Amino acid sequence: MRIGNREFQTEGHTYVLGILNVTPDSFSDGGKWNDMDKALYRVEQMIAEGMDILDIGGESTRPGYTPLSEAEEIERVTPIIEKVKTRFDIPVSLDTYKGNVAQAGIQAGADMINDIWGLKFDDKIADVIAKNNLPCCLMHNKKEAVYEDFMQELAADLTESLFLAKKAGIDDSKIILDPGVGFGKSYEQNLEVINCLEELRVLGYPLLLGCSRKSVIGLTLDLPTKQRLEGTLVTTVMAVLKGCMFVRVHDVKENVRAIRMTEAILRGGRA
Repeated sequence: MRIGNREFQTEGHTYVLGILNVTPDSFSDGGKWNDMDKALYRVEQMIAEGMDILDIGGESTRPGYTPLSEAEEIERVTPIIEKVKTRFDIPVSLDTYKGNVAQAGIQAGADMINDIWGLKFDDKIADVIAKNNLPCCLMHNKKEAVYEDFMQELAADLTESLFLAKKAGIDDSKIILDPGVGFGKSYEQNLEVINCLEELRVLGYPLLLGCSRKSVIGLTLDLPTKQRLEGTLVTTVMAVLKGCMFVRVHDVKENVRAIRMTEAILRGGRA
C-alpha cells in the first residue's frame, strides 16, 4: 500500500501512526501541541523515535466533545500540514470525518484520510477520497453501545462502510479498517474487540488498532490518562500478535520498541 511517498507492506509488520492533536481539548494532550513551533518540535521528535505516519487531528472526539465548524477545523489543520510537508519527509494522515475539511487537508498536502465515522457522517467525504485517489482508514463507530451480537454487528457495520467506499470508487487496495476501540462500545466490548481482532481480518483488509491511553486501559488499571503507557504497550503487542498493519499511539518510542521486540520473538531470530 502506497501512502504518500512510502510503500507499506500490508502483512508481516506493524507500523506506527504518531498522534499530533492540534487541539485545546483532546482527552490526553489537549493544548500541548496547538502552537506551531511546539507542534513541529513534536513531529521532529516522533520521526526520530521511529514514527511511520503522522496523524494530525484538529477536533477532539473525546466523549462529550463539542463539534467544530468546518472553517475552524480547516484553520487548525491546514497550516500544520503545509509546514510538516515542507519541512519533513513523512506521510501525513488527516483525522477528520468532514468532506470539506478532508479536501482542504488534501490540498495542503495530506496523504491519507482517517475517518472516525467510516464515511457515514458526511456524504461528501467518500467522493473526496476517491477523486483524490488517496488511502483511507475507516473506523467503526456507533452513537450507542447497543448490540445483540457484538462482533457480528461490528463486522456488519464495517461492511456498510466498505459499501460506501466502493460506491464512491475508492479502490480496495487503499482501505484500512479500524475497529474503533473507545467509540460506541462498553468497557467489556472494548476488551472483546482487542481480543478478537482476527475475526475482523476475515473481511480482507489491513487493520489499524488505536488504544493509546484510552479509557479501557484506565478502567482496567485504575489509572489516569498520563499513566497508561504500560497498558497501551500491551495493546500494541496484541496488535502485532493479531496481525494488525498499524497502531495509532501517542508514545512513539516505547511502542516502536515493543513492536520490534514482539516481531523478533515471532521470527524466532530469523531475519
